[in-house]
Amino acid sequence: MSGQLFWIFLSAMLVNNFTLFYFLGLCPFLGVSGRLATAVRMGAADIFVLVITSVVTWVLNVFILPYAPYLRLISFIVVIASVVQIVEMAIRRFSPTLFRELGQFLPLITTNCAILYLAIFQTNRGYDFFQGLAFALGAGAGLTLALVLMAAIREQVDLSDVPDVARGSALIFLIAGFLSLAFMGFAGLLSTT
Repeated sequence: MSGQLFWIFLSAMLVNNFTLFYFLGLCPFLGVSGRLATAVRMGAADIFVLVITSVVTWVLNVFILPYAPYLRLISFIVVIASVVQIVEMAIRRFSPTLFRELGQFLPLITTNCAILYLAIFQTNRGYDFFQGLAFALGAGAGLTLALVLMAAIREQVDLSDVPDVARGSALIFLIAGFLSLAFMGFAGLLSTT
């Protein structure tokens, strides 16, 4: 059982990385990855929202949705919006500096398709509680890894002598493309995913 949980975690983190393989969660990936410290904090917020969403999705799938399957999508959206609001209020209260750094991208976790994808994918695969938790932690670690890699590269580029024509959005998209290609190298690593 623990081996299976490890492979679910590893698959969600590397092989099927939400951002670099499925291209989900690109808004915070491109918007918050300017500084390493901010990227790590956004990754932590994403992990928290993913884990809570996974737990609540499991509860919904076991106790409510078998009796009202037509409520599946709307219930997932309500859960995600509620969890993000709680995270936003907590960050505003306990870390106003982080709240200002994340700015508009914190509420955008609500519309982050990676969070909704987690709930739908977990349901479609029929994950139990621990499998869903491993999947959420792996997905969150993968999102955080993508954010941290992008932020580290962008900080290095800011210190480098890059021609003006290559600076800005063009270079960011080029870096994102190369990171995505690098993660495509993990495809086929786990044949059971």
